[in-house]
Amino acid sequence: MSPREIHVERHPATRVPRQIGIVHLGLGAFHRAHQAVYLQQCLARSGDETWGLCSANIRANRTLVEQLRANDLRYHVAEYRDSEHLDLREIGVMREALYAGPDGPDREALLARMSDPAVRIVTLTVTEKGYFLNPASGELLTQAEPIAHDIANPTTPHTAPGLLVAALARRRAAGTAPFTVLCCDNMPANGQRTRRAVVSLARHRDSELADWIEAQVAFPSSMVDRIVPAMGAADRARLVALGVDDPAAVACETFSQWVVEDDFPLGRPDWEAEGVEMVADVTPFETMKLRLLNGAHSLLAYLGALAGIETVDAAVASPAFRGLLQHYWQREAAPSLALPAGSDAAAYTERLLARFANDSLHHRLQQIAMDGSQKLPQRWLTGAVEQLTANDAEDLRATALGIAAWIRYTAGTDLSGQPHAVDDPLAETFATLHRCHGDDPAALIDAFLALDAIFPKALRDDRPFAQQLLDALRRLQNDGVASAIAALIPTAADQET
Repeated sequence: MSPREIHVERHPATRVPRQIGIVHLGLGAFHRAHQAVYLQQCLARSGDETWGLCSANIRANRTLVEQLRANDLRYHVAEYRDSEHLDLREIGVMREALYAGPDGPDREALLARMSDPAVRIVTLTVTEKGYFLNPASGELLTQAEPIAHDIANPTTPHTAPGLLVAALARRRAAGTAPFTVLCCDNMPANGQRTRRAVVSLARHRDSELADWIEAQVAFPSSMVDRIVPAMGAADRARLVALGVDDPAAVACETFSQWVVEDDFPLGRPDWEAEGVEMVADVTPFETMKLRLLNGAHSLLAYLGALAGIETVDAAVASPAFRGLLQHYWQREAAPSLALPAGSDAAAYTERLLARFANDSLHHRLQQIAMDGSQKLPQRWLTGAVEQLTANDAEDLRATALGIAAWIRYTAGTDLSGQPHAVDDPLAETFATLHRCHGDDPAALIDAFLALDAIFPKALRDDRPFAQQLLDALRRLQNDGVASAIAALIPTAADQET
């Protein structure tokens, strides 16, 4: 369908905040399409101008900051309802954009802004690997080069935990009340994990500072949900054809959800008026999303990539993949959940299928596949341990197939030999394991299971589960993705008839 046939509803930003009250670390597409949109809606409705936003890129990408500054810190969010309907929102709630990467000029400006008493909340979307926590144990990776730098240079930090420690140290020294730290990344108990990273790092600087942070700083958890694909040239061309020549624009689905633990000692925006669910405990919401949505996304990513499929909608167009997801949801993921009150897993997953099938998003599987070593523990492995504990190992076939697909994916080629990038903190480790054991599937499975930074002990020691992985890997390599799904998940094969 040509751009002229798309019905566009435009929502201009009519009000600009006068004061910065929130600093955000991680100036990526998701932040711009999710938290900033909620804040813009709050501003438009309430007129409270004290919650302006300072967003900082702390990784090596100054271009985006320059693009935003060139456009007076305004950008557009294209929300695709489907291929024929688009809501185009102008976002003007950002009052400052900083580049504070390792080579960036704005690190001191960022720390000064975080130290400003007017700033009452610091939010983060730096991905799971940005906290430098062992995915299995949750311990701070003190030997990781960026964390080692922050330990040695606490006043010029490079990492998100380091920036938080440095800013909180300044506020404590000045007698300023600490800001609330709100993690918006896909991690279970993300508030607690962020607290652990920050307090652990602070102890290397000053034990009294660490005690103060532990006692005085609120770290509420949150669950975020919105599909925000990476923008490509074709996506930008679609917007240009609609009259939006905005290099900082982002595209996403219409659906959006945010569940937040309500613990903000210095106050917060009136988020609930815009549909944010303010709760006492976010755990059941985040676990449901991680295992049902993110777990399904990872299944599609690794198996789809091995089959040469490029996008989520193309994958779920296959009856075999839909059958695999249904088996995973009904037999493996949902039984491991304590659902939030009023939730219906069947209705939730039915809506997920509809969201995955949105062909206007062009959500690339390669984007989802990155950082598997960080994502798999919370998406699959914790639930798998719970199933094994309950003696339900027979119902881990989809999970085992997904893990086997991930292991094969980390070799850097699909099943037809086409290369792909393996974007993961452990990519070099994976390459070494494939060089050493790539011709021996059993040895390869054992070598991956021995990675205690990824696999919990209960899975490493479970030989029947290891055999499931081996069987799945052999089927993938010998027969291909479709045959492996059909052999291991009979209900998926039934979908083809």
